[in-house]
Amino acid sequence: MDLSEKIKKDIKDNKIMLYMKGTKEMPMCGFSSTVVNILNIHKVDYKITNVLEDINIRHELSKLSNWPTIPQLFYKGELIGGCDIAVELHNSGQLKEIFEK
Repeated sequence: MDLSEKIKKDIKDNKIMLYMKGTKEMPMCGFSSTVVNILNIHKVDYKITNVLEDINIRHELSKLSNWPTIPQLFYKGELIGGCDIAVELHNSGQLKEIFEK
């Protein structure tokens, strides 16, 4: 399985998938940390991939999602967006509605 197929499989197989810099326990950028905090507030299970482990992940992910920045949050196979969008959806209450569907 090549990297593109692995990314597609991870997005498909995990209800909530977050591509970020660092880990849940130690985010390596403020934007990734913010999204982790939001997901933790919602007490949802999610899988992460640390894009810093392999630079090719970030390049391949951006090609697939057509989204240039990290973090990237996916829900049920669909790109929600990055940090700004996650914050906006959280603050408006929409993220809670999305997760409750």
